[in-house]
Amino acid sequence: MRVYFLTFGCKANQYDTERVRQAFDASGAVVVDDPALADLAVVNSCTVTHESEVKLRRFVRHVAKGGHARTIVMGCAAALDDGSIATLPSVRAVVANADPDAILSAAGLGSRLTPGRRPGVSRERSRALLKIQDGCDEHCTFCATTLARGANRSRPVADLIEEARALAEHHAEIVLTGVHIGTYGEDVRRVACGVTLGGLLEALITAVPQVRFRLGSVEATEVDDTLARLLIDAPRHLAAHLHAPLQSGSNRVLKRMGRHWYTAESYRARVEWLAERLPILGLGADVIAGFPGETDEEHRASVALLCALPFTYLHVFPFSVRPDAAAARLSGQLPPVVIRDRARELRELGEAKAAAYRAHRRGQTADGVVSGRQQGRLEVMTEDYLSVYLDTDLWDGRPRFEVTVN
Repeated sequence: MRVYFLTFGCKANQYDTERVRQAFDASGAVVVDDPALADLAVVNSCTVTHESEVKLRRFVRHVAKGGHARTIVMGCAAALDDGSIATLPSVRAVVANADPDAILSAAGLGSRLTPGRRPGVSRERSRALLKIQDGCDEHCTFCATTLARGANRSRPVADLIEEARALAEHHAEIVLTGVHIGTYGEDVRRVACGVTLGGLLEALITAVPQVRFRLGSVEATEVDDTLARLLIDAPRHLAAHLHAPLQSGSNRVLKRMGRHWYTAESYRARVEWLAERLPILGLGADVIAGFPGETDEEHRASVALLCALPFTYLHVFPFSVRPDAAAARLSGQLPPVVIRDRARELRELGEAKAAAYRAHRRGQTADGVVSGRQQGRLEVMTEDYLSVYLDTDLWDGRPRFEVTVN
């Protein structure tokens, strides 16, 4: 069987796809890079935005038009499917979330993934993903991911160290990912003495000192003193990069979003404290434009906060109604043109900040890890999340080396 894989959404989805990919590989299937050559397309779906589900349906129809291949849809959108995905042409099965055994069974393959086996080699050359937890205990009104993935579930430290050691044999950087990684260990601490995200990182760095770890998306106010100390004192072991979701600079909008654990003021205070102590810091944020009830004044509050803080890039999401999320029932739904205009303004601000930061860093040295190739050039990721491109004939084969930002 020839199998093609496509992933929509976050790094947690990318990790899940890799685990399923390895299960198919172990069963004797052949992974192909072109859906036209496949007997089966396995699509890991996302439910964060309406656009992601539109792209999913478009791809499934594309597979159906292209020939004989069948499709299995897994992931978050599959977990919340009301039956409409299953009716799309070419769909063989819809499997909630990403259990390899369930997906192999849906494909008609009898072999199983060896119990406990985890991805040992990612598709990228030098950067790997390590999912430390799944699920989320919060209930943001715009998010359907909690409904799809369930409650917070932290993986044992010993298992993560074992997997990190295996990954370190092939990768120079390991990215810690999950759905809400700042709450790592909270489910364990309810019943026993569990470790925090900072404690986990200390254990990983001690056990696997040869790689650079990087935090995936983490709430700014969940960067505790241990994490802050590692960011400041251990730059070779923990990348100077935070992707800290903001969503809005208005406290009233944050409350309507269900983001009860921080305010615009507490977010700003933590980011400014860290930025003062980190001479190099890649800083990104997620921002939602046009949330229901957001006034022009509240939008301007978001713009003002984003201007004031040292962001190096922004991920801007125009608000889109997710039928399973509470925000779909909120009053004050804004016209599409207003949402579109506010999103465009935020994107332009993010692009300006990214350009200014890169200009500031140009000519400076950085700690680079090879992340792939693009248009015949070597792509290198710096500690502060900048991509640097080098001619491949200048590369000596090392996965990690000092580069000059260009």
